Amino acid sequence: MMIRIALAGTLFLALTGCGGATTASDPAGDPSGSPTGSAAAPDDGRPTEVPAADGPVATRTIVTVMDTGEGLPQLCLGAVAESYPPQCGGPELRGWSWADQQGVFEHQGDVRWGMFVVTGTFDGTAMDVTHAIPAALYDAAPVDDGSGIEPPDTQQGLGGKQDPRRAEIATDLEQRPLPGQLSVVPTEVSVVVDVVHDDGTIQDWADATYGEGVVEVISALVTVGR
Repeated sequence: MMIRIALAGTLFLALTGCGGATTASDPAGDPSGSPTGSAAAPDDGRPTEVPAADGPVATRTIVTVMDTGEGLPQLCLGAVAESYPPQCGGPELRGWSWADQQGVFEHQGDVRWGMFVVTGTFDGTAMDVTHAIPAALYDAAPVDDGSGIEPPDTQQGLGGKQDPRRAEIATDLEQRPLPGQLSVVPTEVSVVVDVVHDDGTIQDWADATYGEGVVEVISALVTVGR
């Protein structure tokens, strides 16, 4: 039986050639960043760690599993450089076995990689793998992930693309990344922030800091069965 999980994004995001509307961040970097004092004060109580998951989670979309041959394989939840082999990084995968994925991954020298939907437990830094679906067997279906997030009404709150407050918020988040932040994308209705994992605490902070629905936090890892 194929597991049906929401497909919410593009499989690859090139590290080069991206426009100014999208800013990728290093999820392994300092989660608190450097204060700017613009849209939110430095001492604003923002989260400083990627929250652990309470129960099993799965990748929201098909992602790249990258194994450079040095250390554990990694789960690439953000941008992937379109080189050969591709280059990316992310949370380490404990319990990953390429022997279980014969014929569905590529390799060059010691480097192995493939496209999967991965399920497991997440402690805030690494994922313990319990199941992986190769991209070729993935059956995508739009389902409600239970986040309950809705974009703000464009007639209330923020205005169009060039809204100065939204630009200020995006700049603040780019300069002071949230824990596990992958990208910041200002849209016509909100500032969309992709993160490795959010159990609701990051979204709650964003709502309290910027206004409800102004910043939409999208978790790359979602609760299974929600």
